[in-house]
Amino acid sequence: MNSLARKLLVIAVLAFAATALLLPAVPATDRAEQSSATEPVPAFHSAPPTGSLPPTMEASLFTDKLVFNAYVVAGRVKKVLYQEPCYCHCDRSQGHSSLLECFVSRHGSSCDICMKEAFYSYKQTRKGKTPAEIREGILRGDWQKVDLAKYQTDYLAPLAN
Repeated sequence: MNSLARKLLVIAVLAFAATALLLPAVPATDRAEQSSATEPVPAFHSAPPTGSLPPTMEASLFTDKLVFNAYVVAGRVKKVLYQEPCYCHCDRSQGHSSLLECFVSRHGSSCDICMKEAFYSYKQTRKGKTPAEIREGILRGDWQKVDLAKYQTDYLAPLAN
């Protein structure tokens, strides 16, 4: 690499770094609370699965009660989660095609958005809502109102059996 090319590369890297420093920082919690109506809709399946679905990860692998409970409910409503988008946008970052894939992997264990959407979907399913109705609520951002603190107990532990 000649001297001019090196200088141009250094200038480009410095310009990129300076731009990144000047952009306003938005905490992750603020991004999570933004209205999902203003974002592009993440990937989901609009129809029920035609074949078998992959299993969610075994909840007992997780010692954190919140995560344990999230994987329990995800396993109980797999067909619903298959038809729901995930607003952490893991479709872009990890190639997921629906909310279900967050719980087939460890991804859901470290993402509050995934867990909130899973608990929201579970609760709405228990109320008799269809996957399409649940999806409408997710698109409106109703999942953002889920209080994860109420799922940090042994409340759902019996469901794992």
